[in-house]
Amino acid sequence: MRSFRFARHHASRRGPLRSLTHAAAGLALAALAMSALANEPWQRLDAAQSLLGDSEPQTQGLTLDLPHVSEDGSSVPLTVSFAGELDEGDYIERIDLFANANPSPSIATFHLTPLGGKTEVSTRIRLNETQQVIAIATSQQGERFATAREVRVTVSGCLMRNGGEMPDPLSNPRVSIPSGLAAGEPGEVRTLINHPMETGLREDDDGNVVPRHIVERFSVSLNGDTVFEAELHQSVSANPYLRFFLAPQESGEVEFTWQDDSGETARHVAELDVT
Repeated sequence: MRSFRFARHHASRRGPLRSLTHAAAGLALAALAMSALANEPWQRLDAAQSLLGDSEPQTQGLTLDLPHVSEDGSSVPLTVSFAGELDEGDYIERIDLFANANPSPSIATFHLTPLGGKTEVSTRIRLNETQQVIAIATSQQGERFATAREVRVTVSGCLMRNGGEMPDPLSNPRVSIPSGLAAGEPGEVRTLINHPMETGLREDDDGNVVPRHIVERFSVSLNGDTVFEAELHQSVSANPYLRFFLAPQESGEVEFTWQDDSGETARHVAELDVT
């Protein structure tokens, strides 16, 4: 009988112990989940966290397309696009790009409108070293989306000298626009302009720091209405290249304007035909 009583007593003590063990395991799993969540690249970058605040971005729908390995960190092609779901009438109105190991992490901010028709922007960027490139998209109704992509860099792009003679800043703007678009049909627009996009980090042949000199703002208007804007930082490559979309409802005059940090501007005007 004593052995029976002992077995019952032993079993009754094991129940609470099991419960405590399961609770501890649950807490450990929750802690691991929180740790994994906190390890997202945008959660470890102050500039990105300042933008997000207390909001928790969705991780589906936003895509970054970059090479896995770049042998030239001074000109890394990048495309950011959105194909996620939004409420009716909502649209992506802002995309912010960051490079978490560049001396200045902000790359660019794109401001979009419904006249874009397709949420996709391409450019070329400077990367200082192997790191994560981060994109955060914000919809007009406040929805947030985030994604990141690691790029392995062979040669740093922030200190690389521009080869050959650099043409005058803001000279020779080149614009390619579609012709014969149907009303509301997205058409690809490509732009390029000469500019050194000096980061303020590299030295000249005499060891003197070359002053920062970049294109800060690019804007596009159709018949006087702004349809696309970009705020650029020193992580954008020399001779800034931008590719985006327009979906006009009617023909009209498209005006492209670049402005650099010295206050100088360049302007290009083209006619857009809509059938």
